[in-house]
Amino acid sequence: MYNSNLKEDLKYSAPPASYGSEFTTGIPVSTGSTQSYYSDQQSYAVKPKPQVPWSTGLCDCTSDVRNCCITCWCPCITFGQVAEIVDKGSSSCGSNGALYTLIACVTGCACFYSCFYRSKMRQQHSLHETPCGDCLVHCFCEPCALCQEYRELKNRGFEMEIGWHGNMERQNKGGVSMTAVAPTVEGGMSR
Repeated sequence: MYNSNLKEDLKYSAPPASYGSEFTTGIPVSTGSTQSYYSDQQSYAVKPKPQVPWSTGLCDCTSDVRNCCITCWCPCITFGQVAEIVDKGSSSCGSNGALYTLIACVTGCACFYSCFYRSKMRQQHSLHETPCGDCLVHCFCEPCALCQEYRELKNRGFEMEIGWHGNMERQNKGGVSMTAVAPTVEGGMSR
């Protein structure tokens, strides 16, 4: 009736509570070097970049009259150009502009779509959220917000008319190494 493998059974049973907190999981943990290892890793945490102001104001639309006129009469073009750069070429200017137009025609509120791109752009470039929230800026000043985003990207060195891929080619020809280059696609399936 008595198990002959008592030592084996005791080896796999839970330790008594008197052993201390290092056995709460059933696995002994050394507290000496482990805590210093974790505290060292916490000091290497990535710190957020400080936010910078926009290069132009929200109402400085007349500083680029050509873009101001295009945005006033056809905001889908400016939005498409901005969205392609912000998306780093994963979507095209034409598809973004067409989707913006479709949303504007169906709901009348394309500003809800474009405000997400303003937020994404602000995060990419560590820009202040001024003069108010991104959605409020787009809801009440849609053309001015689109013009400001266009000017910001232009002031950061992007040629808006050639799109993301054109800008990457231009920078690669200039000998500048790129960190966000589109992946190369190998040939398709073959037999």
